[in-house]
Amino acid sequence: MSKAICFEQFGGPEVLKWMEVEVPEPGPGEVRIRHKAVGVNFVDVYQRSGLYKMPLPAIAGNEGAGVVEAIGDGVTLFKPGDRVAYAGTSGGGYCESRVIKADRLSLLPGAVSFEQAAAMMLKGLTVQYLVRRTYRVQAGETVVFHAAAGGVGTIACQWLRALGAKVIGTAGTEEKCELARKHGADYCINYRTENILERVKEITGGEGTAVVYDSVGKDTFETSLKCLRPRGLMVSFGNASGPVPPVDLLLLSQLGSLYLTRTGLATYIAERSELEEASAELFEMVTSGKVKVEINRTFPLKDAAQAHRELEARQTTGSTILIPD
Repeated sequence: MSKAICFEQFGGPEVLKWMEVEVPEPGPGEVRIRHKAVGVNFVDVYQRSGLYKMPLPAIAGNEGAGVVEAIGDGVTLFKPGDRVAYAGTSGGGYCESRVIKADRLSLLPGAVSFEQAAAMMLKGLTVQYLVRRTYRVQAGETVVFHAAAGGVGTIACQWLRALGAKVIGTAGTEEKCELARKHGADYCINYRTENILERVKEITGGEGTAVVYDSVGKDTFETSLKCLRPRGLMVSFGNASGPVPPVDLLLLSQLGSLYLTRTGLATYIAERSELEEASAELFEMVTSGKVKVEINRTFPLKDAAQAHRELEARQTTGSTILIPD
Protein backbone atom coordinates (compact mmCIF):
# COMPACT_ATOMS: atom_id res chain seq x y z
CA MET A 1 0.00 0.00 0.00
CA SER A 2 1.02 3.61 -0.54
CA LYS A 3 -0.29 7.02 0.46
CA ALA A 4 -1.29 9.24 -2.45
CA ILE A 5 -3.04 12.50 -3.32
CA CYS A 6 -6.20 11.50 -5.20
CA PHE A 7 -9.20 13.28 -6.67
CA GLU A 8 -12.58 11.78 -7.57
CA GLN A 9 -14.06 14.88 -9.23
CA PHE A 10 -12.74 17.94 -11.01
CA GLY A 11 -12.57 21.21 -9.11
CA GLY A 12 -10.42 23.41 -6.88
CA PRO A 13 -7.58 22.34 -4.59
CA GLU A 14 -10.15 21.09 -2.07
CA VAL A 15 -10.85 18.00 -4.26
CA LEU A 16 -7.34 16.68 -3.53
CA LYS A 17 -7.52 13.98 -0.87
CA TRP A 18 -4.78 12.16 1.09
CA MET A 19 -5.66 8.47 0.65
CA GLU A 20 -4.21 4.99 0.86
CA VAL A 21 -3.91 3.16 -2.47
CA GLU A 22 -2.72 -0.27 -3.52
CA VAL A 23 0.53 -0.48 -5.51
CA PRO A 24 0.73 -3.60 -7.69
CA GLU A 25 3.81 -5.59 -8.58
CA PRO A 26 5.42 -4.33 -11.81
CA GLY A 27 4.29 -6.12 -14.94
CA PRO A 28 6.28 -6.75 -18.13
CA GLY A 29 8.24 -3.64 -19.10
CA GLU A 30 7.40 -1.89 -15.83
CA VAL A 31 9.25 -0.90 -12.66
CA ARG A 32 8.13 0.10 -9.19
CA ILE A 33 9.78 3.16 -7.76
CA ARG A 34 9.70 4.76 -4.31
CA HIS A 35 9.54 8.52 -4.59
CA LYS A 36 12.05 10.72 -2.80
CA ALA A 37 10.64 13.95 -4.25
CA VAL A 38 7.73 14.94 -6.52
CA GLY A 39 7.37 18.00 -8.74
CA VAL A 40 4.45 20.45 -8.84
CA ASN A 41 3.47 21.93 -12.21
CA PHE A 42 0.65 23.87 -13.83
CA VAL A 43 -0.36 20.79 -15.83
CA ASP A 44 -1.29 19.20 -12.48
CA VAL A 45 -3.68 22.11 -11.90
CA TYR A 46 -5.16 21.79 -15.39
CA GLN A 47 -5.84 18.08 -14.83
CA ARG A 48 -7.30 18.62 -11.36
CA SER A 49 -9.60 21.42 -12.57
CA GLY A 50 -10.83 19.45 -15.57
CA LEU A 51 -9.33 21.77 -18.19
CA TYR A 52 -7.33 18.72 -19.30
CA LYS A 53 -9.69 15.77 -19.02
CA MET A 54 -8.51 12.48 -17.51
CA PRO A 55 -10.30 9.38 -16.23
CA LEU A 56 -11.50 9.59 -12.61
CA PRO A 57 -10.69 8.72 -9.90
CA ALA A 58 -7.08 9.75 -10.46
CA ILE A 59 -3.81 10.32 -8.65
CA ALA A 60 -2.46 13.82 -9.33
CA GLY A 61 1.06 14.66 -10.49
CA ASN A 62 3.24 14.17 -13.55
CA GLU A 63 6.85 14.31 -12.35
CA GLY A 64 8.98 12.59 -9.74
CA ALA A 65 12.32 11.16 -8.70
CA GLY A 66 13.17 8.16 -6.60
CA VAL A 67 14.71 4.70 -6.36
CA VAL A 68 13.80 1.58 -8.32
CA GLU A 69 12.42 -1.02 -5.90
CA ALA A 70 11.45 -3.82 -8.31
CA ILE A 71 11.42 -4.56 -12.02
CA GLY A 72 9.04 -6.55 -14.22
CA ASP A 73 9.82 -9.11 -16.89
CA GLY A 74 11.87 -7.89 -19.81
CA VAL A 75 13.22 -4.76 -18.12
CA THR A 76 16.89 -4.28 -19.02
CA LEU A 77 17.24 -0.51 -18.78
CA PHE A 78 17.17 -0.39 -14.96
CA LYS A 79 17.79 -2.51 -11.88
CA PRO A 80 16.70 -2.26 -8.23
CA GLY A 81 18.57 0.53 -6.45
CA ASP A 82 18.93 2.77 -9.52
CA ARG A 83 18.24 6.49 -9.03
CA VAL A 84 15.68 7.58 -11.61
CA ALA A 85 13.39 10.45 -12.57
CA TYR A 86 10.55 11.04 -15.00
CA ALA A 87 8.16 13.64 -16.36
CA GLY A 88 5.20 13.85 -18.67
CA THR A 89 3.02 11.02 -17.35
CA SER A 90 -0.77 11.36 -17.37
CA GLY A 91 -1.09 11.68 -13.61
CA GLY A 92 0.02 9.23 -10.97
CA GLY A 93 2.92 11.16 -9.46
CA TYR A 94 1.69 12.49 -6.09
CA CYS A 95 2.33 9.28 -4.16
CA GLU A 96 4.89 7.49 -2.03
CA SER A 97 5.46 4.71 -4.57
CA ARG A 98 4.12 3.77 -7.97
CA VAL A 99 4.49 1.47 -10.96
CA ILE A 100 5.58 3.09 -14.22
CA LYS A 101 6.77 1.95 -17.65
CA ALA A 102 10.54 1.59 -17.64
CA ASP A 103 10.98 3.38 -20.96
CA ARG A 104 9.57 6.59 -19.42
CA LEU A 105 12.38 6.83 -16.85
CA SER A 106 15.75 8.56 -17.02
CA LEU A 107 18.78 7.42 -15.03
CA LEU A 108 19.93 10.24 -12.76
CA PRO A 109 23.58 11.34 -12.80
CA GLY A 110 25.19 11.22 -9.37
CA ALA A 111 25.59 15.01 -9.38
CA VAL A 112 21.80 15.56 -9.61
CA SER A 113 19.84 15.20 -6.35
CA PHE A 114 16.34 13.75 -6.11
CA GLU A 115 15.04 17.18 -5.16
CA GLN A 116 16.69 18.84 -8.16
CA ALA A 117 15.36 16.14 -10.47
CA ALA A 118 11.79 16.50 -9.21
CA ALA A 119 12.07 20.26 -9.66
CA MET A 120 13.50 20.18 -13.16
CA MET A 121 12.47 17.17 -15.22
CA LEU A 122 9.16 18.44 -16.57
CA LYS A 123 10.23 22.07 -16.64
CA GLY A 124 13.71 21.39 -18.01
CA LEU A 125 12.56 18.96 -20.70
CA THR A 126 9.94 21.55 -21.66
CA VAL A 127 12.62 24.21 -22.06
CA GLN A 128 14.80 21.79 -24.03
CA TYR A 129 12.15 21.13 -26.64
CA LEU A 130 11.03 24.77 -26.77
CA VAL A 131 14.43 26.34 -27.44
CA ARG A 132 16.15 23.44 -29.23
CA ARG A 133 13.41 21.83 -31.29
CA THR A 134 10.17 23.83 -31.58
CA TYR A 135 12.33 26.81 -32.52
CA ARG A 136 16.07 26.33 -32.54
CA VAL A 137 17.20 29.61 -31.02
CA GLN A 138 20.42 31.02 -32.45
CA ALA A 139 22.97 33.32 -30.84
CA GLY A 140 22.04 36.96 -31.31
CA GLU A 141 18.31 36.37 -31.77
CA THR A 142 15.79 38.17 -29.55
CA VAL A 143 13.01 36.18 -27.89
CA VAL A 144 10.14 36.95 -25.53
CA PHE A 145 9.55 34.52 -22.66
CA HIS A 146 6.45 35.12 -20.53
CA ALA A 147 6.33 34.15 -16.83
CA ALA A 148 10.10 34.48 -16.75
CA ALA A 149 10.34 34.13 -12.95
CA GLY A 150 8.49 30.81 -12.79
CA GLY A 151 9.96 27.32 -12.74
CA VAL A 152 10.06 26.99 -16.53
CA GLY A 153 10.97 30.65 -17.00
CA THR A 154 14.04 30.70 -14.74
CA ILE A 155 15.43 27.60 -16.46
CA ALA A 156 14.64 29.06 -19.88
CA CYS A 157 16.35 32.39 -19.16
CA GLN A 158 19.56 30.59 -18.16
CA TRP A 159 19.45 28.22 -21.14
CA LEU A 160 18.77 31.04 -23.60
CA ARG A 161 21.62 33.08 -22.11
CA ALA A 162 23.93 30.09 -22.64
CA LEU A 163 22.81 30.00 -26.29
CA GLY A 164 23.71 33.66 -26.71
CA ALA A 165 20.14 34.90 -27.23
CA LYS A 166 18.78 38.25 -26.07
CA VAL A 167 15.91 37.51 -23.66
CA ILE A 168 12.92 39.76 -22.95
CA GLY A 169 11.06 38.29 -19.98
CA THR A 170 7.75 39.30 -18.47
CA ALA A 171 6.55 39.03 -14.86
CA GLY A 172 3.96 40.57 -12.54
CA THR A 173 6.10 42.28 -9.90
CA GLU A 174 9.42 44.08 -9.77
CA GLU A 175 10.73 41.38 -7.43
CA LYS A 176 9.90 38.72 -10.01
CA CYS A 177 11.48 40.84 -12.75
CA GLU A 178 14.66 41.08 -10.69
CA LEU A 179 14.64 37.29 -10.35
CA ALA A 180 14.27 36.88 -14.11
CA ARG A 181 17.17 39.27 -14.77
CA LYS A 182 19.27 37.40 -12.21
CA HIS A 183 18.70 34.22 -14.21
CA GLY A 184 19.69 35.68 -17.56
CA ALA A 185 16.91 37.88 -18.91
CA ASP A 186 18.41 40.95 -20.56
CA TYR A 187 15.15 42.81 -19.96
CA CYS A 188 12.07 42.05 -17.87
CA ILE A 189 8.77 43.82 -18.44
CA ASN A 190 6.51 44.26 -15.40
CA TYR A 191 3.17 43.74 -17.11
CA ARG A 192 1.29 45.43 -14.25
CA THR A 193 3.09 48.75 -14.75
CA GLU A 194 4.38 48.60 -18.34
CA ASN A 195 2.86 47.94 -21.75
CA ILE A 196 4.39 44.71 -23.05
CA LEU A 197 4.00 45.47 -26.74
CA GLU A 198 5.33 49.02 -26.49
CA ARG A 199 8.39 47.88 -24.54
CA VAL A 200 9.13 44.99 -26.92
CA LYS A 201 8.94 47.32 -29.92
CA GLU A 202 11.14 49.83 -28.11
CA ILE A 203 13.76 47.21 -27.22
CA THR A 204 13.82 45.75 -30.75
CA GLY A 205 13.79 49.07 -32.57
CA GLY A 206 10.31 48.37 -33.90
CA GLU A 207 11.31 45.07 -35.51
CA GLY A 208 9.71 42.59 -33.13
CA THR A 209 11.12 39.24 -32.03
CA ALA A 210 11.88 35.95 -33.74
CA VAL A 211 9.80 33.91 -31.33
CA VAL A 212 7.49 34.36 -28.34
CA TYR A 213 7.10 31.60 -25.75
CA ASP A 214 3.75 31.96 -23.99
CA SER A 215 2.50 29.76 -21.14
CA VAL A 216 0.08 32.39 -19.83
CA GLY A 217 -2.61 31.84 -22.46
CA LYS A 218 -5.73 33.97 -22.75
CA ASP A 219 -4.42 37.19 -21.17
CA THR A 220 -1.29 37.53 -23.32
CA PHE A 221 -2.10 35.73 -26.56
CA GLU A 222 -2.93 38.62 -28.87
CA THR A 223 -0.18 40.81 -27.43
CA SER A 224 2.29 37.99 -28.00
CA LEU A 225 1.35 37.78 -31.68
CA LYS A 226 1.87 41.52 -32.08
CA CYS A 227 5.36 41.29 -30.53
CA LEU A 228 6.60 39.12 -33.42
CA ARG A 229 8.53 40.22 -36.46
CA PRO A 230 7.12 39.19 -39.88
CA ARG A 231 7.15 35.38 -40.24
CA GLY A 232 7.90 35.05 -36.52
CA LEU A 233 6.77 32.06 -34.47
CA MET A 234 4.25 32.16 -31.62
CA VAL A 235 4.68 29.16 -29.29
CA SER A 236 1.74 28.64 -26.96
CA PHE A 237 2.52 25.99 -24.35
CA GLY A 238 0.29 26.73 -21.35
CA ASN A 239 -2.92 28.28 -20.04
CA ALA A 240 -2.11 29.89 -16.68
CA SER A 241 -4.71 32.64 -17.25
CA GLY A 242 -7.17 30.37 -19.06
CA PRO A 243 -7.34 28.75 -22.49
CA VAL A 244 -6.84 30.83 -25.62
CA PRO A 245 -10.18 31.53 -27.38
CA PRO A 246 -10.74 30.52 -31.02
CA VAL A 247 -8.28 32.23 -33.38
CA ASP A 248 -9.10 33.98 -36.67
CA LEU A 249 -6.34 32.68 -38.96
CA LEU A 250 -6.54 35.85 -41.05
CA LEU A 251 -4.99 37.66 -38.08
CA LEU A 252 -1.77 35.70 -38.62
CA SER A 253 -1.61 36.99 -42.19
CA GLN A 254 -2.45 40.55 -41.23
CA LEU A 255 0.32 40.63 -38.59
CA GLY A 256 3.00 39.45 -41.01
CA SER A 257 2.43 35.84 -42.12
CA LEU A 258 3.07 34.56 -38.62
CA TYR A 259 3.50 30.96 -37.54
CA LEU A 260 1.53 29.60 -34.57
CA THR A 261 1.94 26.31 -32.70
CA ARG A 262 0.45 24.80 -29.54
CA THR A 263 2.91 22.34 -28.05
CA GLY A 264 3.04 19.67 -25.35
CA LEU A 265 5.95 17.78 -23.83
CA ALA A 266 4.50 14.30 -24.42
CA THR A 267 4.83 14.64 -28.20
CA TYR A 268 8.50 15.60 -27.95
CA ILE A 269 9.51 12.64 -25.76
CA ALA A 270 7.18 10.04 -27.24
CA GLU A 271 10.08 7.92 -28.51
CA ARG A 272 12.63 6.47 -26.09
CA SER A 273 15.48 7.92 -28.16
CA GLU A 274 13.95 11.41 -27.92
CA LEU A 275 13.62 11.14 -24.15
CA GLU A 276 17.21 9.96 -23.80
CA GLU A 277 18.61 12.74 -25.99
CA ALA A 278 16.56 15.46 -24.30
CA SER A 279 17.41 14.21 -20.79
CA ALA A 280 21.11 13.98 -21.63
CA GLU A 281 21.13 17.60 -22.85
CA LEU A 282 19.22 18.77 -19.77
CA PHE A 283 21.56 16.94 -17.39
CA GLU A 284 24.58 18.40 -19.18
CA MET A 285 23.22 21.93 -18.81
CA VAL A 286 22.66 21.39 -15.07
CA THR A 287 25.84 19.50 -14.19
CA SER A 288 27.95 22.02 -16.15
CA GLY A 289 26.48 24.85 -14.08
CA LYS A 290 24.95 26.64 -17.09
CA VAL A 291 21.50 26.06 -15.60
CA LYS A 292 20.87 26.14 -11.86
CA VAL A 293 17.60 24.71 -10.57
CA GLU A 294 16.07 26.77 -7.78
CA ILE A 295 13.60 25.18 -5.36
CA ASN A 296 11.81 27.99 -3.61
CA ARG A 297 8.92 26.09 -1.99
CA THR A 298 8.86 22.62 -0.43
CA PHE A 299 5.75 20.97 1.04
CA PRO A 300 5.04 17.59 2.61
CA LEU A 301 3.32 15.41 0.03
CA LYS A 302 0.11 15.39 2.08
CA ASP A 303 -0.08 19.20 1.72
CA ALA A 304 -0.32 19.18 -2.07
CA ALA A 305 -3.58 21.18 -2.00
CA GLN A 306 -1.79 24.12 -0.39
CA ALA A 307 0.95 23.91 -3.01
CA HIS A 308 -1.74 24.18 -5.69
CA ARG A 309 -3.31 27.20 -4.00
CA GLU A 310 -0.01 29.08 -3.95
CA LEU A 311 0.83 28.11 -7.54
CA GLU A 312 -2.54 29.30 -8.85
CA ALA A 313 -2.30 32.53 -6.87
CA ARG A 314 1.04 33.31 -8.58
CA GLN A 315 2.71 33.28 -5.15
CA THR A 316 5.56 30.99 -6.22
CA THR A 317 8.80 31.54 -8.09
CA GLY A 318 11.21 28.94 -9.36
CA SER A 319 10.22 25.33 -8.65
CA THR A 320 7.94 23.79 -6.03
CA ILE A 321 8.32 20.21 -4.84
CA LEU A 322 6.56 17.76 -2.53
CA ILE A 323 8.39 15.40 -0.18
CA PRO A 324 6.83 12.09 0.91
CA ASP A 325 6.84 11.54 4.67
